[in-house]
Amino acid sequence: MDGFVRVPVREQDAKERATNFKEVCLGYNKEEAEKEALRCLNCKNPKCVQGCPVSINIPAFIEQVKQGNVEEAYQVISQSSALPAVCGRVCPQESQCEGQCVRGIKGDAVSIGKLERYVADTAREMGIKPEGAKEKKGKKVAIIGSGPSGLTCAGDLAKMGYDVTIFEALHEAGGVLVYGIPEFRLPKDAVVKKEIENVKSLGVKLETDVVIGKSVTIDDLMEKEGFEAVFIGSGAGLPRFMNIPGEQAMGVFSANEFLTRSNLMKAFDENSRTPIMRPKKCVVVGGGNVAMDAARTALRLGAEVHVVYRRGEEELPARKEEVGHAKEEGIIFDLLCNPVEIHADENGWVTGITCIRMELGEPDESGRRSPVEVPGSEFEIECDAVIMSLGTSPNPLISSTTAGLDINKRKCIVAEDNGQTSKPGVFAGGDAVTGAATVILAMGAGKAAAKGIDEYLQNK
Repeated sequence: MDGFVRVPVREQDAKERATNFKEVCLGYNKEEAEKEALRCLNCKNPKCVQGCPVSINIPAFIEQVKQGNVEEAYQVISQSSALPAVCGRVCPQESQCEGQCVRGIKGDAVSIGKLERYVADTAREMGIKPEGAKEKKGKKVAIIGSGPSGLTCAGDLAKMGYDVTIFEALHEAGGVLVYGIPEFRLPKDAVVKKEIENVKSLGVKLETDVVIGKSVTIDDLMEKEGFEAVFIGSGAGLPRFMNIPGEQAMGVFSANEFLTRSNLMKAFDENSRTPIMRPKKCVVVGGGNVAMDAARTALRLGAEVHVVYRRGEEELPARKEEVGHAKEEGIIFDLLCNPVEIHADENGWVTGITCIRMELGEPDESGRRSPVEVPGSEFEIECDAVIMSLGTSPNPLISSTTAGLDINKRKCIVAEDNGQTSKPGVFAGGDAVTGAATVILAMGAGKAAAKGIDEYLQNK
């Protein structure tokens, strides 16, 4: 029966990790990784590859792990992915590559994500770098944003021989990888910075503190600075709110702000100069991965945390692994209920939130059953902080300063499958096009755009 059960991965104890920001998952060691790799059947028609948005040759890299060839395994992965140590940690493999694994039909799918992480981490420790271009094309491409889509597009174009420059609005590169995902899921110095260094090792230049649309426009880049193509991977950082009474009270935050303070500015560290509220009792509204990140961060800052979500547990959009970790750490889930009002004291600070019970009705456009209010079922949760995690949309700054760039009614940039926008030479991908989505989908869009840009410049 051993072949049907995956090798368990080591984790910090739940009680211990709930009090610190160290990485929860400890990953595989060499013996565990090679044992798990032996479970791979090396299928002739590998559906796992079809399930991967960046089309990593999964059986090939796992075969190298079986044989103990970490460098060869890393080079196989790096042909398709610029961020393997990131993907091995935060990608929803259970609904992608592992969801397609034949092993999963009668047992556990192969732990593809944990094996990818093992390869990336071990390669980093060994000083192994991705292979760059042998010849340069002498053409300049600008990348707006240094998040997953931008880094992927930049890395792929650099491997093709293009002269690539990334422009990042913040003082630190990484986009959502540094401001959105907590340290306990994705270490910044040990993992994210090293992955960015690998992309730069391909010859990619990086300029921080450059706000496209203010510091310089896309037209300036193309007409004055000689860039022949531009990729917009600026993400979706504009938070949404519910517009319910009391939402302007002090102690109400967007998950975006709360997490940025903790993740990017290290406000969880007592030595940080960035302030952050350390609530006693906090309500997080939402059920996605960002809501889990906000809830688990508030917990580590000392709060009792309630997650309020209008649907049931089966409908939670967050990864099952993240929900499981949250429960183990003591986070309370108040499901099938929705906020209707936030209460504040005479000084304007949050004192509680009124919710109403919900029941599931007919499926909506997303295919999920629509939540319907239960009349007269209102109840109150006392709290001193409310964190809204209801999704994000793209900042309109770039679209409003770029003539000829079409956007849709959700303020997202309109782009074809290859990233081409309505403006010649300008491509886009990731959350700036789709709205808030996953790291790996953004990477897939960056990869597709790199191919589109190459074809565009070859035919120009």
